[in-house]
Amino acid sequence: MKQVLPKLKNSLLSASSVVLALLFTTLILVAVGAPPWEAYRHIVEGAFESPAKIADVVSACVILILCGAGMCITFTAGQWNVGVEGQIILGAIFATWVARSVPWPQAPLLTLMMLGGMLGGALWGVIAGLLKVYGKVHEIFGGLGMNYAAQGLAIWLIFNPWKPEDGATMSGTDPFPDPAWMPTLGDLRVAPLAVILALIAAAAVYFLLRGTRWGLELKAMGKNFRSAFLLGVPSTPRLLTTFAACGALAGLAGAIRCSARYGRMIPDIAGGQGYLALLIALLASYRPLWVPAIALFFAAVGVGSSRLEMKLHLDSSIAGVLRASVVLAVMLVSGWRALLARRQSRRDIEAGATRAEEPA
Repeated sequence: MKQVLPKLKNSLLSASSVVLALLFTTLILVAVGAPPWEAYRHIVEGAFESPAKIADVVSACVILILCGAGMCITFTAGQWNVGVEGQIILGAIFATWVARSVPWPQAPLLTLMMLGGMLGGALWGVIAGLLKVYGKVHEIFGGLGMNYAAQGLAIWLIFNPWKPEDGATMSGTDPFPDPAWMPTLGDLRVAPLAVILALIAAAAVYFLLRGTRWGLELKAMGKNFRSAFLLGVPSTPRLLTTFAACGALAGLAGAIRCSARYGRMIPDIAGGQGYLALLIALLASYRPLWVPAIALFFAAVGVGSSRLEMKLHLDSSIAGVLRASVVLAVMLVSGWRALLARRQSRRDIEAGATRAEEPA
């Protein structure tokens, strides 16, 4: 019975976060005069009403899985790598350069594009790590600065050296040659290879963090960076490898996004997916196995919310409210759970001290 009660309490607390999120979103919908259950139904139906919509959900999910799994690595080491958005852009830039410069057949060209994307993202991530280690720049500020630099570089390339012959526009570069397009499933906008790569990445991150010395050292750094260093963990090299690994997965996402979705480089190639992946990693509590399911939820809400405009005349930005409310609810419940744990620990310490003071 003593073992059942804590598990039941944890289950109830986890369920309460979902209830809080739905309650908050319901209040918002009521405030704007929309029927809540109709809105939820339209979101679900809008995401899964046809093979094309399902393909869009899976396609969006791929990018979130790659970036979310990568952020689990840096979060495990105690680093807030908010530069993922820029790392996506650099991955797309490197992949675009390969697509425009290498006249190879499809299989080797796509392989080189994916590797180039990973290299670009890893380099951008390592720069953020170097700023952290040697420049004493907090990773949040360094990452945000690198995001803006990457965005500026992408726009300069599109409007200057990669400018289309008929003039530069916000639609991006000229389309890639046919071998640089990642094969999709028929007429659907989902690439099976991209799905496979995303699932392999999530599984690889799980096993690296769970079953290797590297993962154990990252966890030690995340718990107490200085203590890990004093215990012999090579903190600086490990920190740089975390940024490189996260950047490589984000760069792979950028390469997939420009090859499988757009077939060109566009100014907004990242599309805010890096910031969304940050929320997914937080909700997953830095556990890679949870990332695909949470990414699927976020992708479904994003795709399905477009139906709200047609059916209920609501702006599709209500999807952002729903996603933000889920994150807020989970953080509130997590904070409450931590507070209960501290109080229980304090009571246990006081009870132990009382027993120690009692005469034998």
